[in-house]
Amino acid sequence: MDTLSKQQRSALMAKIRGRNTQPELIVRSLVHRLGYRFRLHDRKLPGQPDIVLPRHGKIILVHGCFWHQHTGCARLPKSRQEYWLPKLEQNRARDTKNLRALRRLGWQVLVLWECEISRPSIETKLRRFLET
Repeated sequence: MDTLSKQQRSALMAKIRGRNTQPELIVRSLVHRLGYRFRLHDRKLPGQPDIVLPRHGKIILVHGCFWHQHTGCARLPKSRQEYWLPKLEQNRARDTKNLRALRRLGWQVLVLWECEISRPSIETKLRRFLET
């Protein structure tokens, strides 16, 4: 049973953004600080990737642990599972399809998870990916 009214739940869900999330802003700031320039959410590419570095042939995807179901990190909702389970599984299937399509097009792709962003090693991971 949901503890919020239908209007409260709707208002809460409306605040969830798909772009310019806090983890994405942190990663963009780090990439910029490392001296790289990039494009955001290129509509010409499968899945409109978060960060695109065309000159380097690289893409960085910033995934939220819940929405993209990070293994060992994301929890499944306890209520309305008949709604959430198919929705979250579709997200994972779409992610896999887009990742394959990007790689087929010749892009190198790095997937960063929301839970990784706060770790001190994230800058090293980004630097290693961008410099290879």
